[in-house]
Amino acid sequence: MNSKHLAVSIALMAGLSAIAPKSQALALSDDIFLKLDVTAASDYRTRGISQTQNDPALQAGAVLAHSSGLYVGAWTSNVDFGFGTATRQEVDYFGGWYWQATDAVSLDLGYIKYAYPKTSGFNQSETYAVLSAYGFKAAAFYSSDAPTVFGEDQDTLYSWVGYETQLPLEVGLELRYGRMDFKDPMYWSTSGSSRDAYHEWEAKFTHDFVGLTWGLSYIDTDLSQAECASFYGFDDVCTATVVASVRKEF
Repeated sequence: MNSKHLAVSIALMAGLSAIAPKSQALALSDDIFLKLDVTAASDYRTRGISQTQNDPALQAGAVLAHSSGLYVGAWTSNVDFGFGTATRQEVDYFGGWYWQATDAVSLDLGYIKYAYPKTSGFNQSETYAVLSAYGFKAAAFYSSDAPTVFGEDQDTLYSWVGYETQLPLEVGLELRYGRMDFKDPMYWSTSGSSRDAYHEWEAKFTHDFVGLTWGLSYIDTDLSQAECASFYGFDDVCTATVVASVRKEF
């Protein structure tokens, strides 16, 4: 393997912010709530990049929240970075504070640690902020220890804007447009040119049926195959795809 693979997940999934509707969580006391979820997906994509070589993923998460807005949690998924890497699992640990100003306006601040058993060189951490207002969202995730193809940690900033709404027939729509930015150039084209950032986007439809949330996403990036291969080692983990998923919350 001639490069390290930056493998990170937002890990908030369908929302650390979803701790707010306490009716959907298990009440452990008047002030403490537990939320669990399990997801099966046809691919594990984060920031437009496949973490499973375009193969299916099984994921699970847990969030313990206090009525004050403080929360801690963990999330895990299988991963496959290719090249015979030993790790087959990502485990994320996070904590933060969720503030709801009104039913339509909220702010989520926190810290997340991405861990990869057996391959600690992939480990990294981020601080994040997610602002939501009337269906619109804006977020930023900053890291000072992101692993790179050069074996040196980098500062990175992942930022995105999005919108969520409810369509007819109780179909949910989630839109996201993001930018992943490194301090130094990381992606190289066949012409020899380089850049330090790329853009990615997703459009996702969801529908609740028989106690499950069914999802269908279109995901893509603006990375060429050569640029993708120069950093991730494969030219097909950044290309456009459709991801189907089913999720159960407890």
